[in-house]
This record gives sequence, structure tokens and C-alpha cells, in this order.
Amino acid sequence: MSDAALWAALADAHRRAIVALLLAGPRTVGEIAEECGLSQPSASKHLKVLREAGLVRVRQQAQRRVHTLDPAPMAALDAWLAPYRKLWGESLDALGRRLDEQPDTTEPTPKD
Repeated sequence: MSDAALWAALADAHRRAIVALLLAGPRTVGEIAEECGLSQPSASKHLKVLREAGLVRVRQQAQRRVHTLDPAPMAALDAWLAPYRKLWGESLDALGRRLDEQPDTTEPTPKD
């Protein structure tokens, strides 16, 4: 799995919806298609991209293929995003401090 494949897989809104659906539990392609409002061939194509990116695993269960989310690539993505979350957290904290330092300039509304 390459980082580029992971990002490309998650760039599509339908694939993100499939990942969110699989977060709740395993699904067949038919269930995924129905719940995401896709045709079965379209859902299968999206699942193929997600499998190739390493985000989804598939296992045979009798006559059905059941798809599950593989948490490892998401953990790698989370680790990559951590410094950016820290940066945003620090920026938002600084903004909050700045706003707290500003005098309250709201005037009371006159009563009728």
C-alpha cells in the first residue's frame, strides 16, 4: 500500500461513505450498494480501489464476499495527521487567548 493510493482512495466521496459504513461493521457488496445508493457494479469498483489501497479486506462467507475495514492504514493516516492537529490546536488556543484579552464591547439592548 502506498500513501498515494491511500489518499487517492479516500479522495472520492463514495469511497469515504463506504469506509464510514464499514466502520459500523462488515457488509456485503449488495448491502454497501444499497446503503450508499450505488449500483452493485459501482460499489464493486469502489471496493476494489479500497482493497488495493489496503483499507478494506474481503473474506468469503458461503456464497457471499464480506468486506471489513482494515484499521492499520487509518492508524498510519492518523499518525501522519497528528502534527497538523497539534498545529491547529495551538492556533485555535492562541485565537481563544486573543479573544479573551479583548474587552467586551457588546452594549446592552434597550428595553421597550
